[in-house]
Amino acid sequence: MGAVSQEAIWELKALMDRVDELLKRTFENVHQGYLTETLVRFLKAREGNVAKAHKMLLDCLNWRIQNEIDNILAKPIIPTDLYRSVRDSQLIGLSGYSREGLPVFAVGLGLSTFDKASVHYYVQSHIQINEYRDRVILPAASKKHGRPITTCLKILDMTGLKFSALNQIKLLTLISTVDDLNYPEKTNTYYIANAPYIFSACWKVVKPLLQERTRRKVKVLSGSGRQELLEIMDEASLPHFIKREGSGSGSSRFSGQGNENCFSLDHPFHWDLYNYMKEQSLIREPVAPVKQGSFHVSVPDPRPEGTEIAKTIESEFQKIENSNGLSQSINGMKINGGD
Repeated sequence: MGAVSQEAIWELKALMDRVDELLKRTFENVHQGYLTETLVRFLKAREGNVAKAHKMLLDCLNWRIQNEIDNILAKPIIPTDLYRSVRDSQLIGLSGYSREGLPVFAVGLGLSTFDKASVHYYVQSHIQINEYRDRVILPAASKKHGRPITTCLKILDMTGLKFSALNQIKLLTLISTVDDLNYPEKTNTYYIANAPYIFSACWKVVKPLLQERTRRKVKVLSGSGRQELLEIMDEASLPHFIKREGSGSGSSRFSGQGNENCFSLDHPFHWDLYNYMKEQSLIREPVAPVKQGSFHVSVPDPRPEGTEIAKTIESEFQKIENSNGLSQSINGMKINGGD
């Protein structure tokens, strides 16, 4: 439980015992029976300050009620072709589990284009994966191992990261804000794989802006980091883009078989998730057909530090792009001068 004191946990629990029934119901969907671990997460996110953790938790629960998050797993993105387009452009999936039983989520950040649907669909899909993780994947892992498993690991593949990622910063900031304010401390470690120069340059200026707690979670791997990752998980749990090391490709959106590529809708994780949502929609609305259209979720304003980080990344991208443009112009003049 880190630096969080038992006294702080008891104090926050006493405060949460006083909330009304509506908030208590949605809180049950948040903690899934692991109340202490949930209180610890919110306390960690607010540096052990009970009053701030209480406010954060109440804000989270009210956000869930206002946006009907408890029902979001009954709102599949349809038709299937549209959902497949979302999956092909928002690369994320469950590749397996660590030896300690933690789910391992792979994210193809460098090759995610977010250009096949509206922003609302991408936010909806991200929250649905969060909720499926918290309500289905983590409880199942806890039951299997006979102990609470309430967090995961993430492997972020930076293959293909380009200056065009500037266009995605707004959407990524929205998604990051949703996670920071409503799903705090759900990731134990972020492993950065296949980091190009552009990432290294940005990381150098962003790292000092992060809280020490967050900085400790980020591990930049050497290349694909295959050997380092094999120390904490078996070969079978490695994401497809690391299994295929040496084949000359990273997290290609269309590489590998569907049942191996954890980003693909044909992967068991996504197929199970999609079928689960369709089943839930029939349970909730057994007569009325599922309606097409995105499930709009209001995203709270990012915290000041989140805005500062986004601006810093944008500024650094611009500097690198300008520098590259200048270098290419100089090289071009040299070549032309030698003709």
